[in-house]
Amino acid sequence: MGFSEVLRAATWGDHGSAEDDGYLKSLMSGRLSPEAYGEMVAQHYFAYLALDGAARTLADHPVAGAFVFPELYREEALVRDLTTIFGAGWADRIEPSKPTRTLVARINQVADWPGGYIAHHYTRYLGDLSGGQFIRMELQKIYGYEKGGGGVDFYYFDIGSLPRFKDEYRRRLDALDVDEAEQQRIIRETKLAYQLNTEVLGDLGRLARTAA
Repeated sequence: MGFSEVLRAATWGDHGSAEDDGYLKSLMSGRLSPEAYGEMVAQHYFAYLALDGAARTLADHPVAGAFVFPELYREEALVRDLTTIFGAGWADRIEPSKPTRTLVARINQVADWPGGYIAHHYTRYLGDLSGGQFIRMELQKIYGYEKGGGGVDFYYFDIGSLPRFKDEYRRRLDALDVDEAEQQRIIRETKLAYQLNTEVLGDLGRLARTAA
């Protein structure tokens, strides 16, 4: 079994717990205002500033560089989305939640460890490339956002074929020249990344409870 399959199997339950979050259920049912949706976009913005910043730093690294994809950088798309949702003064309307600050601190803490960067990159990007596409389609139905017009630009990735991209990503995971101990360390960090991201969603659950 390749490392990509080992990693997927080891973190499958963590992925499912994030999908069961109450905030996402409320969002997908159309019970939240655009501004309440914008709160999740804002937390994505802070997380991706850290993740994309780490990617730029590691672009020439012999190991981590294989997982740096400039076409995936999300800052510009998130700025368009935040501008559409909150208006030109969006930067004054948003701030990182406590769980987001914890997530960002962890990304920055492990940014000089290739395995740590890969763990957080895998957790965020493959999730947004996969389940995120369903979220995008539902949000377009609920709020009327259109491609390129802001609101859901975050979910549009200029990568061509999604299946081919994911296959290539898995191939690169399988090609990692790391021993069993390092594989287990990456798995532990990936599980932590899922936990931290789930805590960000959990904090957003207060908006779902307000809308109930």
